[in-house]
Amino acid sequence: MATYKEIVTKAVIGKGKKTFKDVYSLTTEIESTTVLGCWIVNHVFKGVPKGEKVSIDGNFDVNIWYAYDNDTKTNVVTKRISYNELVNVKIKENSELSDDSEIIVRSLKQPNCINIEIKDGDITFEIEKELGIEIVGDTKIKIMVEEEEEPWEIIEEDEIQSVEEQIDEEVKEEFI
Repeated sequence: MATYKEIVTKAVIGKGKKTFKDVYSLTTEIESTTVLGCWIVNHVFKGVPKGEKVSIDGNFDVNIWYAYDNDTKTNVVTKRISYNELVNVKIKENSELSDDSEIIVRSLKQPNCINIEIKDGDITFEIEKELGIEIVGDTKIKIMVEEEEEPWEIIEEDEIQSVEEQIDEEVKEEFI
């Protein structure tokens, strides 16, 4: 007869992804005339539980290459951008977010500049990123336990020929 037991274990109790779009601006020392490129490096982030939500703190460096002096000279300006995103990740049934839950955050789409322009002497740019969040916490699973042990199978010995018998069978005397 089978019985059931509960096991408490760590498992993914919540999972989701979210795309973020934010607009930033910066002022260059020399008034820019054309933006030549924008790239983003050094993206780091960490998630922690905050009440019933997940708080993600992170930052990245934006490098903007621009031309000035009627497009005769170029320069690169770098700006570190810090962010804090508060997200509501749906928790699976019979589980709850607690302070000891482990938060795993992954960058599903690295920060990318999707729009950049010069407005009133400032460079305005829009950054898009997509983050995946997993919450690992305690959960219970129910398993069926068989009370009866399965019978043991008898292991038969394989017949092994002796080395001498094998030689006698394989060696043909007419070749000697």
